Parts: sequence; structure tokens; C-alpha cells
Amino acid sequence: MQTSSYLLSLTIWVPIIVGILVLCCYREEHKSLARWVALAGSVLSFIVTIPLWLGFDNTTAAMQFVERYLWIPRYQIHYALGVDGLSMLFILLNSFITILVVVAGWRVIEEKVAQYFAAFLIMSGLINGVFAAMDAILFYLFFEAMLIPMFLIIGIWGGPRRVYAAMKFFLYTLLGSLLMLAALIYLYNITNGSFNIADYHLVPLSMNAQILIFLAFFASFAVKVPMWPVHTWLPDAHVEAPTGGSVILAAITLKIGAYGFLRFNLPIAPDAAYALSGMMIALSLIAIVYIGFVALAQSDMKKLVAYSSISHMGFVTLGFFLFNSQGIEGGLIQMISHGFISAAMFLCIGVLYDRVHSREISAYGGVVNTMPKFAFFAVFFAMANSGLPATSGFVGEFMVILGAMRVNFWYAFAAATTLILGAAYTLWMVKRVIFGEIANDNVRGLIDINAREFSILAVLALAVLFMGVYPKPFTDVMHVSVDALIKHVALGKLN
Repeated sequence: MQTSSYLLSLTIWVPIIVGILVLCCYREEHKSLARWVALAGSVLSFIVTIPLWLGFDNTTAAMQFVERYLWIPRYQIHYALGVDGLSMLFILLNSFITILVVVAGWRVIEEKVAQYFAAFLIMSGLINGVFAAMDAILFYLFFEAMLIPMFLIIGIWGGPRRVYAAMKFFLYTLLGSLLMLAALIYLYNITNGSFNIADYHLVPLSMNAQILIFLAFFASFAVKVPMWPVHTWLPDAHVEAPTGGSVILAAITLKIGAYGFLRFNLPIAPDAAYALSGMMIALSLIAIVYIGFVALAQSDMKKLVAYSSISHMGFVTLGFFLFNSQGIEGGLIQMISHGFISAAMFLCIGVLYDRVHSREISAYGGVVNTMPKFAFFAVFFAMANSGLPATSGFVGEFMVILGAMRVNFWYAFAAATTLILGAAYTLWMVKRVIFGEIANDNVRGLIDINAREFSILAVLALAVLFMGVYPKPFTDVMHVSVDALIKHVALGKLN
């Protein structure tokens, strides 16, 4: 077990502290300073994650960069941090996306600038805490605390129905989490007072207890993914959230729910995971196929991409409950890939919205004639969202389909329909928005992306292309940890 000098603490507390400093620049005359402090803080927050990548040992499944300090002695609650191949990449992804969100909101946000950027920085630190926590209560605190900045982002800087969307987002995710807290208290009691997550992986549980614990965690994480049928909060949240909020929602927060299945459901209740895998696969396939058709019927670009996110995250949960390395690694790759692609698509929609102030597909047409550089990126990301080979969108889906083929041909067949549906709803949107003749005066007056917008989309395009052409650096990080998880689940706890 590798230890390190506060690297993980830095990834958590640097963005939080910088976020608090940004809040100090709340006066109207300090807006420019708030932007620059937020940018410097987000870049610094990403820089402190780089040693995690460079120093990570991908030959072991043990927790690395471990920090452990007794926090509340009476209840044996520890400030315990560590990462393995299942979590390390998501800390890098979160810190990377936060930089893009700060740059994307540079000139778009003109009201409460300091509060806006501070909310994202603080949320970034809290999300890193979720992925690094080794203590159950610490995990729960970070898991719940990150709801607050997102609630404020949607509720303050969102659209006309922002309060409704923020309340729905908060209530859905909070209510599901209460059952997770009950499960953690139960595990604390049967382990004689331990909140160490690793201890829960070893405690013997009856099948009935495992099923109840599995369902308690499921209630929390399924809402976060979100899985069908508890997905209805996501389209509302995306539509009303500002562009930066939609980017973080799709690219990062959805991944926390899927990560929870790997960190809690599978290792703590392995027999229940096997017993309920049919339910999980069915719900995942419904999300992939049914939600794909729902996306096809949307007229709002943001809502279409939101439903697309639900469909693509169905691949993640499908892969996790196939119980083979191709499925789980494919699900993890899909999570990272979706982080890049969904962020890019919401940023593209934000570029158009900033100019025309409409998300309706019917408000556009022939954008390529006035914004050729933007059109190039929009079409590229649409192709990636459709699963085009040589983009990251293809790699994860292909791995999950291969993993499904090893279990059941019809699982793979149903999952593969996303390659048709994804192309249908994404490319149909592109056809109506990007191509054709100039549809109206609003489109005729559009100005192509500036250097700031170009740089953001170019960085994401390079990430999507690199991961699609050469995914090995990503799979190498997770492979040993995934194999260890599969072996643990296969052994089960019932003798």
C-alpha cells in the first residue's frame, strides 16, 4: 500500500480553498480578478493531480497515495484517502473538466461572477473527495456536500424553471442517499464499529442481508447515474442549468453513481450482485434502447443530449454487471469517454445559445455557412457520440458489447442497437442544425468561434481522438484493479 505526502488532500482542498478565495472577490469591480484567480486555481488543482498519474503503480490493486488520520475517535471515523485503478482516472478527469468550465464561462457569466466560479471550484474538490474517500462516513459527507454547489448553480444561474429543476435534482439525489446511510450504519454495527470501506468487503453476510444492502446502495447510486426509471430529474436539470453546470453534471456527477456500484455494491454484496444482475442488465438495456428512442423525439438540443447521456450511461451499468473484465473495463472507459464527449456537446450547444439564445433545433439551420470552424467540431463530437471508430465513443461501447457477447448474444444485440439509435438522433440533430441553407437571419448573423472557444473544443477533440486511437494508457491503469474486483465477486462470501 503506497503512501504519499498529502497528494490526495491537495486535490481536494486546493480547489476548495481557492474557491473560498474567489468568493472574497465578490464586488462588481473585482469581477476580472475573480476570473483570473478561478483560472489559476483550476490549473493548480489539475497540476497537483499529475503526480497521481506519474506515480501510480498499475501492477497492484492495492490502494495508493494513502492518507489516514483518526478524525472522530469516539466513532472511529477516519480522514482516510486512497485511490486505485477504479478511481484515480476520475480525479484527473474532474480536475481537467473544471479548467474547461472556468474558461467556458469567462465572458458568458456577468452576474455573481465570483460566486459562480467559486461554486465550481468547491464542487470540484468535493467530487475529488468522493473518489478518494476510504472511510464510509467521509464518502457520504463528500457525496452529499457536492449536491449543494450544483443546487446553487442550477438555482441561481439556470433558466426560467431553474428553481423547479434544482429542487427536483436535490430531492431525488438526497432521498436516495438516505437508504445508503442506513446501510452504512448497519455495516458499522456488524463490523464492531468500523467505517473502513475495505472492512465491509470482508464481512460475511447472509443472502437476505446482502440483497437489502445492495438495494439500499442501488437506491442512491441508480438515481445518480441515472438509471431508468429514476432518470427524470436529469433532463430538467440539464435544460435549466447554465452551460458549465450541464458540463459538470454530464461529465462528472453521473460517474459518481456508477463508481458507487463498483466501490460498494459489487464488493460488499457479491452474491446479491449475481442474484440481481438480471434486473440490472434489464434496466440498463431499457436505458440504452428506450431512452435512445426518447432522445430521437426531442426538439431541444440540450434535452436530446441529456437523454443521450442516460442511454450511454446504460452501457456503463450493463458492463459492470456482466462480471467479466471486458465489460467492467469497457464501462469504465465509457465513463471517461462520455466525460469528454458530453462535455464537448454541451459546450457546443452553449456556443450557439450564447449567440442566439435558443436551444430549439428549429431555430437553426445552415450554421456551417457562417460558423465553419464551429461546425467542424460539432460534427466531430456528434460522430464520436454516435460511436465512430477511432474516437473514444467507440472503444467503451465496443468493449461492453464484446463482454455482453460472452454472457448472452441477445444482451449484445440489444446493446448494439445504440450504434443505430445514437447515430439517428445525433446526426439528425446535426443535419437540421449544421447543414443545409441558412435558415433565418439569426443564423445569417452568427460569428464563428473565437480563440477561447476554439481552444476549449480543440483540447476536447484531441482527448477524444487520442483515447479512441490509443486507449492502452487508460486500460493499463484499471486492469489489475478490475481483475481483483472480479475475483473477489466470484469468490463471494457464502460458503
